[in-house]
Amino acid sequence: MTPVLTPLPGHVIPLADVPDPVFASQMVGAGVAITPAPTSGRVDVRSPVAGKILKLHPHAFVVFTPEKSGVLVHIGIDTVQMKGKGFELVAAEGDRVEAGDIVVTYDPAAIAAAGYSDVCPVVVMDSKPDSFPVPSVGSDVQPGDPLFELV
Repeated sequence: MTPVLTPLPGHVIPLADVPDPVFASQMVGAGVAITPAPTSGRVDVRSPVAGKILKLHPHAFVVFTPEKSGVLVHIGIDTVQMKGKGFELVAAEGDRVEAGDIVVTYDPAAIAAAGYSDVCPVVVMDSKPDSFPVPSVGSDVQPGDPLFELV
């Protein structure tokens, strides 16, 4: 089993509570979401697993694990519309990362100013709905805390 770790500090909520039907219905995959902790500065977003960065955009990235699972971290909802404003890439597509390595930083104030939700889904791509127990739902978490395990 591979632990999927928390990429940023916040409060864990079920995907059903994400204000986006694609994530809420688990069409992308099973997992959880994190409501980021309030902060006045930039936030580091860390890789939740070890692996290779398969896709990297300012607002989202996918890390492909040695177990052949793609774990998506999506920073905010509809933040693709921001066209990278407020985000800074620290890693590059194709990089190998360890769990906990910083991949992206972002400015929560930029997301708020653009009028988007800052909730961050963390999902296993193409997994069946509710396919992972998520004991972390309802808890406050820090980067590196376990969210759930890939089975």
